[in-house]
Amino acid sequence: MRITRGYKSGNVEDRRGQRFAGGGGGLGGGGLNLLGFLFKRFGIVGVLIGGALLYFMGGFGDLGGSSAPAAAPSSAADLAGEQPMVELVSFVFDDAQRTWSETFAGESQPYQNAKLVLFRDRTQSGCGVGQAAMGPFYCPQDQRVYIDLSFYEELRKRFGAPGDFAQAYVIAHEVGHHVQHLLGADRKVRAASEREQAGANGLLVRLELQADCYAGIWGHGTQRRDLLEAGDLEEALRAANVIGDDALQKQSTGVVRPESFTHGSSAQRARWFKRGFEHGRPGDCDTFAASSL
Repeated sequence: MRITRGYKSGNVEDRRGQRFAGGGGGLGGGGLNLLGFLFKRFGIVGVLIGGALLYFMGGFGDLGGSSAPAAAPSSAADLAGEQPMVELVSFVFDDAQRTWSETFAGESQPYQNAKLVLFRDRTQSGCGVGQAAMGPFYCPQDQRVYIDLSFYEELRKRFGAPGDFAQAYVIAHEVGHHVQHLLGADRKVRAASEREQAGANGLLVRLELQADCYAGIWGHGTQRRDLLEAGDLEEALRAANVIGDDALQKQSTGVVRPESFTHGSSAQRARWFKRGFEHGRPGDCDTFAASSL
């Protein structure tokens, strides 16, 4: 992907060099116990699956607590080594938001920029204490996207999805959640019953697939502006495939349980990203009206 090297964003808050000493918030002990169980049994895969459920229960769990040991800040060498990823994430974040600002132009509600927080290990968010093992997440309470850049190493090494456009897809997906928040889609899903939210065809999955489609809309714009390089689309589709619920469940337990899906299958995630990429229109991303996902 062609980006502006040395790019700096005014929408990015870098906390990687800060020490985190813990704090309250989020779901408290219940969220901590659930995520702790998932992490011990299934590793990051289990936490990625559980994170979405905790979000709709009212926020992320307090994974630190005031008695937890403080997370050490990143060293200067760590910060320097991650600089190319910082530039990519910053560029993509701002570029995706410009895309949505243009899309919202002329509408009654103008686009409002989100912020991006870079952190190491764990950090405080408006939704509680976020942890690296939860993967990237969007917090509607403070309208911020949070990411520990070590997630990209996990994506590359463990899940076999390398490449800068795979990394870009992750950021564009989280920006998609911000768009949903501005439009009120996430609030409607949270107000629905658990029966309506749950399952392979439920509202949780539809919300996540719409965010994938919204990420594809941004990708459509990058193609039109000649920012893509050979193989970029394949990188994003590969990432969408390896983090589908069925792929994650196969890796963690060997058994696929569609009734516990929260993000959609690999095929669905790739399909909806590609739909947005090919058409570039928000109206084509209405997963809630789709008879088949």
